[in-house]
Amino acid sequence: MSGQDPEFVKGAFAKIADRYVLTNHVLSMGTDILWRKKVGRIVQNWKPERVLDVATGTGDLALEIQRKCPDAKVLGTDFCPEMLEHATKSGVQETQVADAMNLPFDDDVFDVVTVAFGLRNMENWEGALQEIGRVIKSGGHILVLDFSTPKGLLKKPYGFYLNKVLPKIAGLLTGQGEAYKYLAGSIGEFPYGDDMLTLFRKVGLEQCKCDSLSGGIASIYTGLKKR
Repeated sequence: MSGQDPEFVKGAFAKIADRYVLTNHVLSMGTDILWRKKVGRIVQNWKPERVLDVATGTGDLALEIQRKCPDAKVLGTDFCPEMLEHATKSGVQETQVADAMNLPFDDDVFDVVTVAFGLRNMENWEGALQEIGRVIKSGGHILVLDFSTPKGLLKKPYGFYLNKVLPKIAGLLTGQGEAYKYLAGSIGEFPYGDDMLTLFRKVGLEQCKCDSLSGGIASIYTGLKKR
């Protein structure tokens, strides 16, 4: 299954790295913080020893997992060094520049791998999930948090906000409105709901679940690597 142009994505995130966190909070009215807290609680219940946060960006989710799982070793990776600089400064235990399509780790290393708002931006969604699955231990978990498209009454107003309002606000905050036009467009192309669960199962994951958030604006997907 197709994905995004990696060079364009890397350049876009490098340009918005300095104001990425602030802009996310403003655009979501703080809801993204609550979504990450929920992910932190889910990961905490799995009691992992080693956690890999792929496409960690500025490290928001890695930091939340560190707070919820103080005894776990948390590593955040991203292919954009500018974003990782912010993650390190924010207090992420360990960071490493790495491409999710070719992770520099042995097979069966991590108890949990998380990806928050990152899978959508990867070159090949199925290939990325295959590679992520490779580094998860047998019986370990994958968790993907990403935007989805709400159905029903929210669909049209959310589409208008996403495509018309969001890029303008983000442009004012970051000076990079074009980058956010790309991000808005990528959400509409990204598989969600049952389509994402089908993709999970296609790469060999089981016990796959989808938890819709905020009326379907975002979703948490979880799966288990077969024992």
